[in-house]
Amino acid sequence: MRSAGIPYCGWPPTPAELAGSWNLDPNLLAALGLAALAGAMFGGGRRLAWLAGIAVLAIVFVSPLCALASALFAARGLHHLIVAAIVAPLLAIALPAPRATTTVPALAISSAALWLWHWPALYTAAYYETTVYWLMQLALLASFVWFWRAVLSLRVPAIPALLAIGAGAGQMGLLGALLTLAPRPLYEPHALAPLLWGLDPLQDQQLAGLLMWVPAFFVYGGFALLAARRIDRTAFG
Repeated sequence: MRSAGIPYCGWPPTPAELAGSWNLDPNLLAALGLAALAGAMFGGGRRLAWLAGIAVLAIVFVSPLCALASALFAARGLHHLIVAAIVAPLLAIALPAPRATTTVPALAISSAALWLWHWPALYTAAYYETTVYWLMQLALLASFVWFWRAVLSLRVPAIPALLAIGAGAGQMGLLGALLTLAPRPLYEPHALAPLLWGLDPLQDQQLAGLLMWVPAFFVYGGFALLAARRIDRTAFG
């Protein structure tokens, strides 16, 4: 585990250092191993979805992407997009369907978590303090697992699910647009490191915004198509 004041994923690497910047934190590796073993609780496709989600988590936190996120806010934006729109739905598919048949609380909480942890002061705290860093990651993961469990549940009518997916894509796209169009850099931890990668801090922030703005619509759009197919089956039989 990293000491306070040092980014959890380590100090920003240079391009030459990136390939060797793997995160082999034993606590993290143990947690991922236990999470993978928990897949034995599930059967068939649900087990596959769970293990796929844990595998993607390992890529996010163990591979050099973790270190790159210390250097580039764009890499952090990609990191958050992967957790919210790839890992979370995979884990949600594996978990039992929720009892509730409304998507509103899950949408509200996941949206609030996403925006809250992109507030510059909180983001800076999470960058330098390991405990706050993991609070951010767990809050994002848990809230988006809740969101995807709600919208992918067959207990939720297809049209409310489709509306919630659209709203989720919209709020993530709005955050991405604000980051892209902001007139100045907002995140102090990324004031210098992007220069090592041929970007100025504003360009780095704009790239992060575009990653959260454009790819997210394609991912959410795929899930919207699944919800639309449920409408077709209901209508035609």
